[in-house]
Amino acid sequence: MLPSAATWRRRAPGLALTATVAALAVLANRAVPVVSALLVAIVAGAVLRNARLLPAAAEAGVRYSARTVLRLGVVLLGLQLSVPQVLGLGWGAIAVIVLTVAVTWAVTLLAGRWLGVPPGLRLLLATGTAVCGASAVAAMSAVLGERAPGEEDEDVEDSAATAVAAVTVFGTLAMLLLPALAGAAGLDDHAAGVWLGASVHEVGQVVAAGGLMGSAALATAVVAKLGRVVLLAPLVAGVGYARRRRVRAAVEHLVAVDSASVVTGVPPTGAPHVRPPLVPGFVVGFLVLVAVRSLAPVPAEVLGAVQLASTLLLTAAMVALGAGVNVRVLLRRGGPAMLLGLVASVVAAVVSLAGVLALVR
Repeated sequence: MLPSAATWRRRAPGLALTATVAALAVLANRAVPVVSALLVAIVAGAVLRNARLLPAAAEAGVRYSARTVLRLGVVLLGLQLSVPQVLGLGWGAIAVIVLTVAVTWAVTLLAGRWLGVPPGLRLLLATGTAVCGASAVAAMSAVLGERAPGEEDEDVEDSAATAVAAVTVFGTLAMLLLPALAGAAGLDDHAAGVWLGASVHEVGQVVAAGGLMGSAALATAVVAKLGRVVLLAPLVAGVGYARRRRVRAAVEHLVAVDSASVVTGVPPTGAPHVRPPLVPGFVVGFLVLVAVRSLAPVPAEVLGAVQLASTLLLTAAMVALGAGVNVRVLLRRGGPAMLLGLVASVVAAVVSLAGVLALVR
C-alpha cells in the first residue's frame, strides 16, 4: 500500500532538508575531494540536532531518510557491480579480497569485545570496514532492528551513525596514506590497485586514492573494491539467518515459560518479538541490479545517472543518521569505537598487503 498524500506532505520538509544538505556536501566533495561528502553530511546532521536547529516539521522526513532513502541508495549501488569484471582480476586478487573481508570482519568483532564496544556497534564497524563503509553499515543495520528477548538494548541509529563516522574518518586517512605507501613498496599498477580496492573503505575514497596513482591503478582499484561489495549480500544474509535462529529460539523459550505460567501461576515474561527477515528486501534489490549489470549491457549514461543518484541518496541518509546522534552519548563511548575503527582499518591494510605480496605480484 502506497503512502497517502498526507503522509508525503508530512515527510516533505525533512526530505527537502536532507536533500539540500546532501547536495551541498557532494558539492564540497567535488571542490575538495579529500573532504568526504558522507562525513560532512553526518557532521551537519549532528549539528542541526544538537544545536536544536532541526525543525519539528522535519522529523518525519528525516526518519524516512534514515531508513528508506538509505536502503534505496544501497539498492542502486548494485548497478555499479559487474561480476565478470571482478572475475577478470584473477583468482589471486579475488583470494586477497575474500581473505581481507573475512579476517577484518572476524578480528574487528573480537577486538570490539575486548574493548567493550557494544555488540551492535562492533558488528556495524566490522561490516563497514571489511566491506564498503557507510553502505555496508546501512545494510547490516537492517538486521539489527529486532532483538531477541533479553538481548542488550542498543540504539541502532546511534550505533550506525557512530560506525559511519569511524569508517569515514579512517577510510579518508587510508585514501591519503596508502597510495604513497604503495609507491614506497614498489607495487606495480595492478598490485597497487588490488591493495587499494581491498583495503580502502568507501567506493569514492577508492576512486580518489586510485586517481593519485594513475588510470591503470584506478581501474583495477575500483573493480577490486566492487569485488568487496559483492560480499555484502551474503554477509548480511548470514548474519540475518543467525539472528533469526537466535530470536526464534528465544521466542520458543518464552512461549514454553509462558505456557508453564498457566500451571504455576508465574506471570508471563512478555510477548514474542517479531523475527527479522532472513534477507532484507533492499538486499534482494541490490542483488537484482548486480545481476542486471552482469548479464546485460547498461548504457554509460544510465550508469552515470544511477551512480549520482546513489551518492545523493546515501549522503541524504547520512544527514538523517547524523541528526540522530546524541553528542553526549557519542563522546562518552566514542573513544573505544574510534579505537576499534583504527584497529580494523590497520588490519584491513596489513592483511590485504600481505595477500597482494603473496598472491598478486
